Amino acid sequence: MKNTFRLISFQFVFLFLAIVAVSAQTPRTAPTPPASDDPGVSKTFEVRLPVTVTQKKSLVAGLQRGDFAIFEDGVQQEVTFFTDEKTNPPVYVGVLMDTSDSTKGKMKFSKEAARNFIYTVLKLRKDKAAFMTFDHEIKLIQDFTDKTDKLDKAVEGVSKTGSQTALYDAVWEFSDQKLRSAPGRRVIVLITDGEDTFSRAELRDAIDIAQRTETTIFAISTKAGFLGSVPGVDAGTVKDKGDKFLTQLAEDTGGEAFFTGDMLELERAFTKISQELRSQYIITYRPANQVFDGRERKIEVRFTDREKADKYKIRSKSSYRAVRDGLK
Repeated sequence: MKNTFRLISFQFVFLFLAIVAVSAQTPRTAPTPPASDDPGVSKTFEVRLPVTVTQKKSLVAGLQRGDFAIFEDGVQQEVTFFTDEKTNPPVYVGVLMDTSDSTKGKMKFSKEAARNFIYTVLKLRKDKAAFMTFDHEIKLIQDFTDKTDKLDKAVEGVSKTGSQTALYDAVWEFSDQKLRSAPGRRVIVLITDGEDTFSRAELRDAIDIAQRTETTIFAISTKAGFLGSVPGVDAGTVKDKGDKFLTQLAEDTGGEAFFTGDMLELERAFTKISQELRSQYIITYRPANQVFDGRERKIEVRFTDREKADKYKIRSKSSYRAVRDGLK
């Protein structure tokens, strides 16, 4: 019995050693590597462009998908989706109001401007607005809602001002935290009287996060608001460095900056923004270059028809940076 046990034990040991030897000689299949965050690794992504078409000062409606061609770094791209005023998704707009110390004398003007814009833009129940203030602190007063009474209460409740102006940080925070997952067109309206004095973010950072979250920025300067009407200060009139930065922030994201101290002119600007949001074309394309290389890429939207190109003007964002981003 003992000899039989020893024989079985030796056979087991021999079998075990044989298996180990064969395993050592057999090459192992390398596991499939997980998705990499390396900038050089490609992943399918698309770019969405809100496009505004005008003829002089009038908005142009009724254009079709075939009227547009998209070029990235000079190379024509594949258009994958197109919507117009009849099929556009809802608008999610953040109204960001400057409450720094310099706005103390024009707080009433700024609050009236914020309320008027909200009343103007929220005409359709599907659209939603949120309200944020910024000075040395950034405060979300009212999250996205389609209830104008809640927004009105939020605006009316603002009474204190802060010591500095964290404009770029406000744009960054709202774009990153609130607009990144908004299921529609993403818009920020800035109501401010001056340049940034306090942000950790810079102008380039604010433009970058807006482009990455596909956010269009419209800027309303209230610099002359407490003085009443200022002759010669109209939309597009740039006065100083702060105005130039505000203009760049708007134009690089496909929006527009307005400079006026007259409430009537301001209401006209709000109406223009509202009408523009209603009549935009949304063009989505899939870049031929699918590598996240971190490089800034130039975008150009052109008409396919020369006659339209001679007659109409196109406004959209003109670039974006190819970085991996967790957009929803």
